[in-house]
Amino acid sequence: MSLQPYVDKKVLVITADGRTLTGTLLSCDQLTNLVLSHTIERIIRPSHDPEPSAEVSHGLYLIRGESVVICGMVDEELDGQIEWTQVRGSVVSGIKHV
Repeated sequence: MSLQPYVDKKVLVITADGRTLTGTLLSCDQLTNLVLSHTIERIIRPSHDPEPSAEVSHGLYLIRGESVVICGMVDEELDGQIEWTQVRGSVVSGIKHV
């Protein structure tokens, strides 16, 4: 499936090492290399962690295709209603190649 319909739209990407990134998809290619603008990494902490969850701004960001686990469009209205620094959840672990 091509990601071309997602170009210039806000997407969420989960990487092979478990990072969660959101941003505007500027470009993609046949190897699923992605270029995002206005990229924010969401760091969701477990409920027992005393530190709050965080959003870290990365700006323009290139993700190698071999690191992309999933990429999907974001419902911006719903996304804007969530206070991400208050969200708690299980850590997404990395994937294992066998």
